[in-house]
Amino acid sequence: MNHALWISKTGLQAQDTRLQTIANNLANVNTVGFKRDRAVFEDLFYRTEKQPGAQNGDNGTAAGVQIGNGTRVVGTQKVHTSGSQQTTGQALDVAIVGNGFLQVELANGETAYTRAGQLRQDQEGRLTNMQGLPILPAITIPQEATSITIAENGVVSVVTASAPQGTEIGQLMLANFVNPAGLLATGDNLFQETAASGAPTEGEPGVESLGKIKQGALEGSNVQAVEEMVEMIAAQRTYEMNTKVLTASDSMMQSLAQAAR
Repeated sequence: MNHALWISKTGLQAQDTRLQTIANNLANVNTVGFKRDRAVFEDLFYRTEKQPGAQNGDNGTAAGVQIGNGTRVVGTQKVHTSGSQQTTGQALDVAIVGNGFLQVELANGETAYTRAGQLRQDQEGRLTNMQGLPILPAITIPQEATSITIAENGVVSVVTASAPQGTEIGQLMLANFVNPAGLLATGDNLFQETAASGAPTEGEPGVESLGKIKQGALEGSNVQAVEEMVEMIAAQRTYEMNTKVLTASDSMMQSLAQAAR
């Protein structure tokens, strides 16, 4: 059996995975707070037909003969660079300028993390994300509030008829991780802590390495459509070259089979 068949097969599988990540990136080019994925590959084990440095008479061979067996997907990685800021003018839209994640409480009581700052009020006045998950720590906006202000340091204030000068009602907190790329993406613009991400460190926006809050704006996706298109073309060409290896290997085997008749 020609080993090139199996090697090119791994190349085809790798490019198929790469194309899937590109397709997902392009599909989410307008998703608020989305972070693009990239596929990570590594080479497979080698067939060592001559050990490097092995003795050849009185002389040692420096190079040796090692033949690779293709590639495989190690994993996919989120690229946590900042997306562009989009001004919306909505009082409950917030963008994080810098590092950090907003925290929300899941239905099972666990904490999830998000960069999507499209906040809303539920029927009880609590601040939630677009899926209705309450923001942590909990902030409740009174019904009589006529305006809402969210400062850069996360302090939430409201103006009411009884307090026209403004009253503080809560504090948005941010969480950060040593390795954000190790977070588990669960969909709905949410991430969860893993052993790879490390434990979260919580703090006020603008303190130490945490970013600041910008009211009336949203962080867009960090996907660059042009870059993804270039990646897609490169993946397509690489896929084509691997199929040509399959064709060439099949042609060689066919020639051998005909010669053996």
